[in-house]
Amino acid sequence: MEEFIAYILQFGNLNKHQIDLVLSKAQELHLPKDSYFSETGKVPSKAGFVVKGVLRGCYYNNQAEEITRCFISENSIIFDYINFQGNSVSSEYIQACTDCKLIVFSKKDWEELSQIIVQWDAMKNKMIQLCMHQKSRKGPVVSQDGTTRYLEFLKNYPLLVNRIPLIYIASYLGVTQQSLSRIRKNIT
Repeated sequence: MEEFIAYILQFGNLNKHQIDLVLSKAQELHLPKDSYFSETGKVPSKAGFVVKGVLRGCYYNNQAEEITRCFISENSIIFDYINFQGNSVSSEYIQACTDCKLIVFSKKDWEELSQIIVQWDAMKNKMIQLCMHQKSRKGPVVSQDGTTRYLEFLKNYPLLVNRIPLIYIASYLGVTQQSLSRIRKNIT
């Protein structure tokens, strides 16, 4: 839990009583590899913080191909914010790429913190902005060739390449797994 407290204190100050309140609402969740934190067709019910592990946001396109949109690793907030906030059904999955340890809050508990801690909304908004920025800024540029996209991936996610299955990286880059193998072979 110390990692989560250190994370939220980057966005504002809380006294000991407020920290204890936040911790009282938090639960630890162990999410095995390939399990889902959030699923399409369901209303997201949890906000989380990644203590250990890597997750990915993914969806199926109109050709039923699985597309990886982003990766979320340690020291990051994780949730399908728009659908969580709007209480609406998600069209994406958030799936564990590795075994994960998360700190999670139910929607009710997450919202109660806003009612009790005056500065929670401001802190929460800063966390959400960072989360949305991280998920949007690192996407591959489709007009680039596969090698350029892979080199960008290595730059943006230097610690993930050996932690997650290559099929997810290939999906993220918009190339086949065979193409990714050739790209990796040519640059090493």
